[in-house]
Amino acid sequence: MLACGYGGRIFPINPKDKEIEGCLVYSSVTQVPEPVDVAVIAVPARGVLLAAEECGQAGVKYLVVISAGFKETGAEGMALEKELVAIARRYGMRVVGPNCVGIMDTHTPLNASFAAGFPHKGEIAFISQSGAMLVAILDWSLDGDLGFSKFVSLGNKSDLNESDFIAIAAEDPATKVILCYIEDVLDGSRFLDVATRASRKKPIVVLKSGTSQAGAQAASSHTGALAGSDLAYEVAFRQAGVIRARSMSELFDLAVAFAKQPIPRGGRLAIVTNSGGPGIVATDAAEQQGLTIARFSKSTLDALRAELPPESNIYNPVDVLGDGRADRYRFVLSKVLEDDNVDAVVVLVCPTATAEPGETAGVIVEVAGKVPEKPVFGVYMGGKIMKAGADILAEGNIPCYTFPEVAVSAMGGLAHYARTVNAEPAQSLPDYDDLDRERVRAVFKSVKEDNRLVLLGSEGTAVVEAYGIPAAPTKLATRAKEAVAIAEEIGYPIVLKVASPRIIHKIDVGGVRLGLDTPGEVMANFWAVMSNVQRSLPDVIPHGIDVQRMAPKGIEVIVGMTRDIHFGPLIAFGLGGIYVNLLEEVVFRLAQGLSTRAIEKMITETKAYTLLRGYRGQKPADIAALVNIIGRVARLATDFPEIMEMDINPVFAYPSGAQALDVKITIS
Repeated sequence: MLACGYGGRIFPINPKDKEIEGCLVYSSVTQVPEPVDVAVIAVPARGVLLAAEECGQAGVKYLVVISAGFKETGAEGMALEKELVAIARRYGMRVVGPNCVGIMDTHTPLNASFAAGFPHKGEIAFISQSGAMLVAILDWSLDGDLGFSKFVSLGNKSDLNESDFIAIAAEDPATKVILCYIEDVLDGSRFLDVATRASRKKPIVVLKSGTSQAGAQAASSHTGALAGSDLAYEVAFRQAGVIRARSMSELFDLAVAFAKQPIPRGGRLAIVTNSGGPGIVATDAAEQQGLTIARFSKSTLDALRAELPPESNIYNPVDVLGDGRADRYRFVLSKVLEDDNVDAVVVLVCPTATAEPGETAGVIVEVAGKVPEKPVFGVYMGGKIMKAGADILAEGNIPCYTFPEVAVSAMGGLAHYARTVNAEPAQSLPDYDDLDRERVRAVFKSVKEDNRLVLLGSEGTAVVEAYGIPAAPTKLATRAKEAVAIAEEIGYPIVLKVASPRIIHKIDVGGVRLGLDTPGEVMANFWAVMSNVQRSLPDVIPHGIDVQRMAPKGIEVIVGMTRDIHFGPLIAFGLGGIYVNLLEEVVFRLAQGLSTRAIEKMITETKAYTLLRGYRGQKPADIAALVNIIGRVARLATDFPEIMEMDINPVFAYPSGAQALDVKITIS
């Protein structure tokens, strides 16, 4: 704290010493004669609770608990950590840690950590759940010119967590970009809310570890089976406007880009190169990043054509040829940056015999400085020969990379953020004032009283109908005569489906009969279905037979929901029917923050949309009807947290309207 230049008062607390580093020592924080804002606790775990209690008595507002020995050690440590939080709550204190490296702020400055060294002052806030990751990055950064505004080690996140520090960094004038390394999110709903608001102010780049599918829960529905352990994070980041890095190198490549370059107007990229091959590589990378290769204006093309050698390619990417020196780069870069059709430029320099790496780097810095609203990235492909030029670019705040793909990826991150900032705020879903919540509660109560967690088809149909979702009329029959009576009531043709929560794929056991047009057919097939099930699954006693009015054929889609432990309901949409698991052509959104516009976009991202908009002369389907169903499913899942999984598969989409045919719901 003394070495970093902290300008405030420091009070060492120690029961034995009288003086430390020239500072008067107190045996207890309660003896300090002045108000204390922050206490950094670095004593054995068994002494932390006493220290926290004394801090509370002394009116301390914040604790940074560096000490380890809490929930990371097991049940005993967990109990200790809960007591620490209880003490903090009792006195109105907030806690960072325990089991953390500490916190650092270069602009205060404050070094309340046990890290070796103090970061260079900069505009990057780094929030890390891993203390080892934080100290490693700090040590690495000291060899270069990368500066930070804040370093935050979250530790066990007993109280303050990533959401708190993202919110703080978003309001910090000294921070330009927020980086996070996280292993999990404690409160998904709050994270989504905080990150959505913060990303409108500052770019947030997150490296989330633990992405394997091994952590996926066992699921009984199609939707649950398709939702892997990492999917909810992917969807949450996307909805919140968070940029996801896939590696540590990408995390800091993006950090440098955001810290040193402006946010572009859009994603139209120009590429200037002295070698055709790297230019093609950069072009391919741009397409993969969703960027557009800019189309130059006529005046730009005319100027390039007039000044460049005939062998040069004047279209994007612009090839200044292997003999291109600094003056040729100056002319081309100036013209390209002046073009209104260009949002950003990547400049590639390869070590040809006539290349001028140093002089060209100076030109890039000079020309880029005249158009400060457009980002410029350098790619110096090579080693020793190119180092001096790369250093000049770095000193001139032009991010410089060794390979084209990395530079284009960084530009992709900036363009992604530009779309986030420029996007219209999402509108919430309609109020849906025709919902019958009491009917849903009654169905769930009946199911639980029957000691079941999986609803029968008729019960699922009743639930979705209560939320205004159109469904084929379905009722449960326990006797053949009852099935005939239901058929007469709801109308022919009829479908019969075995009703049992233990039978997932009804067709496989002969449990479905289609297109029944008479009472006699209903009667005969009722007994046929029962016989098939008894023969295939002798240990299963069905609840009866679901009698459903057969719907006209439509485009088969699936609307589903699975509940994520962190982020709540995940809503699914895609191609439906028997091929849903085979094709796995489903997209997801979180119910929280879902809007009508987001649902429309969700539908367009699927292959199902090709069929829905009218394929090979077929009439387009009623997209608005599907949007209505998806929105109502999201509201149902939000209103009833006991719903764990739901499949409406298939939903038949028609030129006018849509209808649910098979509804499966699992509750907790």
